[in-house]
Amino acid sequence: MRGHARQHSQTQEHRRARLDPNQRSPLAARFEEELLARVVGQPEAVRALSSLYEIALAGMAPPNRPIGTLLFLGPTGAGKTRVAEAAAEVLFGDPNALIKVDCAEYQHGHEISKLIGSPPGYVGYADASPLLTQENLDRFQSVGRKLAILLIDEIEKASPVLWQMLLGVLDRATLTLGDNRRVDFSRTIVVMTSNLGAQEIAEMISGGIGFASATVRSPNEEAGWNERLRHTAIEAARRTFSPEFMNRIDKTVVFQPLGEPDMRRILDVELRAVQDRILCSGDTRFRFLCSDAAKELLLSEGTDRRYGARHLKRSVERLLVSPLARLVATGQVQSGDLVEVERGSADDELVFRKRPTAIPADVAPRSHTDDARRTAATVVVATTVAVTAAVSVTTGLAFRSH
Repeated sequence: MRGHARQHSQTQEHRRARLDPNQRSPLAARFEEELLARVVGQPEAVRALSSLYEIALAGMAPPNRPIGTLLFLGPTGAGKTRVAEAAAEVLFGDPNALIKVDCAEYQHGHEISKLIGSPPGYVGYADASPLLTQENLDRFQSVGRKLAILLIDEIEKASPVLWQMLLGVLDRATLTLGDNRRVDFSRTIVVMTSNLGAQEIAEMISGGIGFASATVRSPNEEAGWNERLRHTAIEAARRTFSPEFMNRIDKTVVFQPLGEPDMRRILDVELRAVQDRILCSGDTRFRFLCSDAAKELLLSEGTDRRYGARHLKRSVERLLVSPLARLVATGQVQSGDLVEVERGSADDELVFRKRPTAIPADVAPRSHTDDARRTAATVVVATTVAVTAAVSVTTGLAFRSH
């Protein structure tokens, strides 16, 4: 009798097996992995987007609201806009596969008509289609899966009229256009970026108010430093936006200033992007290889913690891309060449040397398709350490029909 009771108890326990809410969906884990490969130094923002993506996969988004609303704050050049573009690149294979509202273009109230259109009868009613239409929102969706990304860039620059307009979108996931058509944002991830607090953070980084960026801090001091940055940015946002607007934001992420290890990783990403550009887009397809000393020069010229990664990108364009373009334009570099980039004797000089290599003429078709990108990545991985398999772009992650 006791044996029967024990067996019954074990059966009941088996039926009540413990679940693991920390287990990740393979699609969500892959999305996060791909995003981390493209976004450097901002794991909190990546996790926030990955969490929303997992909610969308499960079909458990809140009813009559967007899938999620994120506000990205922090210093300029830290990657706030890049995170949203990278998410579009992972999901749809194109960093431009999102609706981007550049708020610098909407500094006056009447310019909101470019987003929602003018009411019938107004001058210019039929001249141009509004940006926030259902057709634009659904443009990049796949059959059976509906997901869109709305990027509202530098929202603090927009007229308060736009902030008021967004209240309905963030609260009820609907927007009424000028001609009374309704737009449904219930399958949309809304990402807003802002540089509010960037000036105060820049002063903290440069030591202007008692903090020194170069100081080596203990883990406790580092945690306190990060908390001060977060508090500074969030307080700046609260001073600007109304309480009802801030109350509709699901998560506020404060981006951290990029450190030296982050800048080194970003430099590798930028060099891979330049190589990909040459192999996939250029008429003259060649490879280049930067020495460690050349990379150090690019880093020293492109590192300014006040301006983040943008300063490094300008350094790469000025010191590397422009000279390479001149070498191609003058015929000094031909398809199939290997260009070795070294540091010259001058403080800010790079030296370029070439040696012919046997690269097939069809190494990369002149196309922006995914097959061309994969072909280019395979060749580069086999021949130079400057480019890795990260060049390949995996498209349609969970949106491609198999």
